[in-house]
This record gives sequence, C-alpha cells and structure tokens, in this order.
Amino acid sequence: MSASLLRAPFRRVAIPPVVSRTPRAFRNPAFRKYSTEVPKPEGRSNAALIAGLGLAAVGAGVGLWIYTSDSTKAKEAGTAVKSGVQSAKAAAHYTPTKEDYQKVYNKIAEILDEAADADYDDGSYGPVLLRLAWHSSGTYDKDTNTGGSNYATMRFEPEALHGANAGLQIARELMEKVKKEFPWISYGDLWTLGGVCAVQEMGGPKIPWRPGRIDGFQVQCTPDGRLPDATQGAQHLRNIFYRMGFNDREIVALSGAHALGRCHTDRSGFDGPWTFSPVTVSNEYYRLLFDEKWVWRKWNGPKQLQDAKTKTLMMLPTDYVLVQDKSFRKHAEQYARDQDVWFKDFADCVSRLFELGVPSSQWVTSEPWIMKNSDEK
Repeated sequence: MSASLLRAPFRRVAIPPVVSRTPRAFRNPAFRKYSTEVPKPEGRSNAALIAGLGLAAVGAGVGLWIYTSDSTKAKEAGTAVKSGVQSAKAAAHYTPTKEDYQKVYNKIAEILDEAADADYDDGSYGPVLLRLAWHSSGTYDKDTNTGGSNYATMRFEPEALHGANAGLQIARELMEKVKKEFPWISYGDLWTLGGVCAVQEMGGPKIPWRPGRIDGFQVQCTPDGRLPDATQGAQHLRNIFYRMGFNDREIVALSGAHALGRCHTDRSGFDGPWTFSPVTVSNEYYRLLFDEKWVWRKWNGPKQLQDAKTKTLMMLPTDYVLVQDKSFRKHAEQYARDQDVWFKDFADCVSRLFELGVPSSQWVTSEPWIMKNSDEK
C-alpha cells in the first residue's frame, strides 16, 4: 500500500479545532506603513498591481545587479529588488489580502502530497517544511534583538550551512516552486506560512498567523549555535529557549513538534522516527515518552534512545530530559493525558515562535489570521 493511501486517515486522527525593534542600521521608515489594516480590493487585479509595483522597484535593482560578479552579490542584488517591491507596496498603502495569502497556503498544501510520488520519507513534505519554519524563526535573541523570521537569512551562507540546518535545502527548494507562482510574498512569510500549513494539514490545531516579514541580506545572518543541540541536556534547552523568551512549559509544548518526521543519518547523524505515525500531529510523542521503556541504542551513531519493544522508534537526549527534569516532566505528563490542552498551548507557542524578530510596525493586520485547511475550501 502506498504512503499516500495511508496518509489520508492519519491526517484526520485528531483534529479538534483549537482555536522590537529593528536594528538601527536596517530600519526603513517606509516599512512602518505595513502596520495598516488590510484594505479591501477596489476592483483591480492584485496580481497586476503587484506586478506594477515590481516594475517600479526593478530599476534600482538592475543597476546593482550589473556590478555583481559572484553568486552571493547576485543573490543580494535580487534581494534588493524584492525588498524594493515590498517598500513600494508599503509606500502605495497596498497589502495583499487574506485571500491572496490563502491561495499561497493552498499551493503549499498541494505540494505536501507530492512527497508520496517522490517516495520521500513517510509520504509528506510537511515535517521538513515545519522544520524550515522552525529553524528560520528559532534563531531569535531577545537581548540583542537579532535573528528570527524577519529576514529569512537561511537563504545565505554561512547560515544555510549550519549543522542544525542540514537537509533544509530540500524544503527551501520546494518553497521556490511556490515563490515562482507568487513572487510578491517575502521568504519569511512564505516559510512560516509553510509551517502553518504543515501543522494544519497533518491534523494539528489552527495556528494564528499574519504576514509582514521582509527579505534581508547576508550581513543579517545569525551565528551558529542558536538552535538546540540534541546531544545536550535540560540546562542547554533552557539556555536556547529562554534566549527566545519561552518558559519551561512552552519549551515542553514546542518539543511536541517531534510527533512529526524523523531523523536522518546524513543530516543530523541520528536515525529514525519519534512516533508510529510521523505525518500526524498528535500527543503521541508525550504518551510514548511515558508508556514505552527507552534504552540506549547500541550502534555506531550518536547517543540516542530506542524503544525496547519494537526497536523502531527513537528519542533524542533532549527529548528524554522531559521525563527526567522535574519541571519539564509535570507539563509533559499533562500533555500526555490531554491532547486538547497541548493543542491549545502548541498553537499559541508556534504562532509566537513564527513572529520572533518582526517589528510590530511591519504587521499588515493587528490580529493574526486563521487560514482555512484544504478540506475547508
């Protein structure tokens, strides 16, 4: 039986609806106009208006492109053009509507299922798209107000080559297909919307989301080491997540994303899925932590645990600390007992994670939106 046939019932296992400042050197007063509410269409084609704005911005970018000689400068020249388009939209008091972004969401939802035809992992690109959104947002440092989802700096080296981002070129290439069809959307908005789509389409809670991120430059890349190291313990998790502004309960809630996907030896060095249904968002991750007996796997790879019964599942050292640490454990036990509670907390934490590093003046709407699932269209 193909993975695509198995995936349909998985996605509907549990779907109860649950519902800073920019660094001074890069602050642009034009972007403040993003803070207006979304205007109603006035009978004009959104695509045509965006295209017109794009042509107005191309002039500035072409001159820069002529003088570029290597791929990095060329990419930054392209970014300058795209940022010019975003500035032009702001200056014209124009913002794509929620319906425009819903079309982007729908396109991403179509791509999720292409994994079955490509024989990719467990039949869905959802987990790797969620990982892209997570890793592009989780670099935020609240003390220096750097990193986060605003500039989508993983497009550039060295951030694209950071060890924690190994394999994410797959997700970025998938998102390029969407970008070609909707060139007006910023990469930060595209990647985080991809994460929202992945969670919702795989049976998870609705994730409040809003657009307004802008494309940045290589100079805004964050240093390596800001994402979790799976070989570490509880204090490391606190150092990483406290830096972003999350507390112990929120650390545990976000860890539940490991209900999805699997590790690969050619990326992280680890191997295997966390759950028996890695393309379904559920609280199975927490239940397995407590219900299964976990033993250290004897192999040539990095230190990881496996379930004693089937030896087909794995947990990372940073997963197992949710059982060992007293503060973490009480929250993990609650999430194992009550999926609705976890869905609510997870949706709130993921929504906030995806907004890290974005100045409030850039948001196109004061309140986040709820995007429709593909079966609600």
